[in-house]
Amino acid sequence: MDNNNRKAWLYLLPAFLFLGVFMIYPLVDVFIYSFEEGYNFASQSYFGTGGYNYSYVLHDTYFLQALKNTFILVIITVPLSTGLALLISLGLSSIKPLRDLYQTVFFLPYVTNTLAVGMVFMVLFKKTAYSDGLVNLLITKLGGTSVDFINGPYWAKMMVMCIYTVWIVMPFKILILTSALASVNPLYYNAAKVDGTSKFRIFYKITLPMISPMIFYLVITGFIGAFKAYADEVAIFGTDLNAAKMNTIVGYVYDMLYGDSGGYPSFGAAAAIILFAIVLTITVINLLVSRKHVTYA
Repeated sequence: MDNNNRKAWLYLLPAFLFLGVFMIYPLVDVFIYSFEEGYNFASQSYFGTGGYNYSYVLHDTYFLQALKNTFILVIITVPLSTGLALLISLGLSSIKPLRDLYQTVFFLPYVTNTLAVGMVFMVLFKKTAYSDGLVNLLITKLGGTSVDFINGPYWAKMMVMCIYTVWIVMPFKILILTSALASVNPLYYNAAKVDGTSKFRIFYKITLPMISPMIFYLVITGFIGAFKAYADEVAIFGTDLNAAKMNTIVGYVYDMLYGDSGGYPSFGAAAAIILFAIVLTITVINLLVSRKHVTYA
């Protein structure tokens, strides 16, 4: 090994140590906990090993509800937020007056505290003794019937959660896609216009392939972010998410560790490993799909 290689490995050593101590070691530790039945934090003891923790979690109605909520959130919000962000980014890229102002306005939700945004959404949708909420006022003005979006039917609560998630993640996606669109070489567009190519065909054949790496990046990070959702639900529906039937997998893990049903770290570890396996599987599938549909210039 020459001096250059030694220096390179030496420069990488702090990063490897950081990953090993704060990511790889905790993951291995959680994996071990997930097979230790009845593990107790205080005494650092357990009474057996096996797959009972996984069996319990996979048959727990609270976990199954959290799994359902998480998958619905992922399936709806990731493609919807990415598509809307792409449309808005295309619109921002096509205008010149006040473009910077519009970009700043769209980016504001990203720098706003998540809980603060959640409180605003709760005020918009929540029924109180004094008001039905702004959204319900609009619904009744249009001739509809008011709905209790916070404490009412499941579909209404899930709709609020999806709208909130799309709202909170779109600014980052708009920023990334706007930058990606600005990086496309204008020579491609000029050549297409000379040939009389339609705008749709320019978008489909030039713009979309050129920004496909960024779209793929947003889809991957969107899936991972949606699977880790928890604080958003707390901001809108409170801390007792099981009672509201709006818990997520991360919320379930937290409850097993620290919530009212806390004191079951083995169950929490098993649920965390299941979440890790789901995210890893979806990420691998996306990587395989990207080989055919992502164009790297």
